[in-house]
Amino acid sequence: MEFQDKLELLGGEAAQDISCQTCAANPRASIITHRAHQPLSSNSPLALEAGKRVRDLKPWLATAIRSDGQKISIVKTLMTSACEKDCYYCATRRGRNSVRRETFKPEELAAGFNIIHQRGFAEGLFLSSGVIGGTRTMEKTIAAVDLLRRKYEFRGYVHLKLMPGAERAAIERAIELADRVSVNLEAPNSERLQKLSGTKQFTQELLAPLRAARELMRQRPEFARTSMVTQFVVGAADETDREIMATTTRLYRELALARVYYSAFHPVRETPLENHAPTNPLRERRLYQADFLLRQYGFAFDELAFDADNNLPLDTDPKTMWARAHPEKFPLDVQRAAREELLRVPGLGPTSVERVLKLRHSHTFTTLQELKRLGADAEHAAPYILLNGKPPPQQLVLFRV
Repeated sequence: MEFQDKLELLGGEAAQDISCQTCAANPRASIITHRAHQPLSSNSPLALEAGKRVRDLKPWLATAIRSDGQKISIVKTLMTSACEKDCYYCATRRGRNSVRRETFKPEELAAGFNIIHQRGFAEGLFLSSGVIGGTRTMEKTIAAVDLLRRKYEFRGYVHLKLMPGAERAAIERAIELADRVSVNLEAPNSERLQKLSGTKQFTQELLAPLRAARELMRQRPEFARTSMVTQFVVGAADETDREIMATTTRLYRELALARVYYSAFHPVRETPLENHAPTNPLRERRLYQADFLLRQYGFAFDELAFDADNNLPLDTDPKTMWARAHPEKFPLDVQRAAREELLRVPGLGPTSVERVLKLRHSHTFTTLQELKRLGADAEHAAPYILLNGKPPPQQLVLFRV
């Protein structure tokens, strides 16, 4: 196959992995060179027809967000769509005969991506893969990125997947080459993973590479530039939100992950879970909201509110649930409350709180409109705050989505 055809196929298969949506901790991991709507030349190895533009190049061209807030375009692709694993939800699982199996050679992928980058269409690469021959797949993905770094002198952003059961030497080389590495745990524990795969081992194959990577990062200060993430498939294994958030809490505490991603399950035809009900996207949103409380708002796991089924309630966001359960904490005077207290107020986030703290030394807040201008959801915050010692006018909010 021509490079373009392989990229259309393998890039499409990589689109389901969402754990590249926030880039590495290093804000200088790539240079913004993307020129939207500029067509690729018709004589490039991509062999695109004349006039085809960036917005038409999906599914392999995606947008990621750097830690400094800037958006960059990245190529998302698999090294191969062949796989020896049997994940019951996966479109590229072994035995799914409708899948066309293709593989990039390391030089082919490196050269093709270099052209895309030189033309200004992408600033980064997200490289994942199906698993064939155990560690051999990891060797090929590393070889491709090594060529990018050495032969093509690419200094931009690279997110490299660690293959299940990856050996320590391969993990070390991946950290040297990449700005971000990851292993998708998919499930919160071994019991739940057994409902998703008969060929993956939670501790030995998935968690072990993450632990090895963190140990290497702690031993070698130069590895501090590389971040690490994981992803859960939500709802496919009938797991509870309590299980997911308990594991997430341990991952942040023990492995210092930069992010955990949550992907609502949707069934794929011709897989063992094709008749399993899809997961409500609102459940995914609630998990992200709870995750942000843990990472950015100073909440602890035992402060999250779960329902009788050990799931996060869908009718109210988790921060509002906590606030309603602790009326003794409110109302807080915006003019005097500490940062940690303000972060507990529904409708106030880290950015708006920092702006309040900066301005209140020289300004007295008296209206909700002033908070709106700082980025706060002022109506949501109104029942929980005082403005210069007085409760603001408010409308009754029945529930938050």
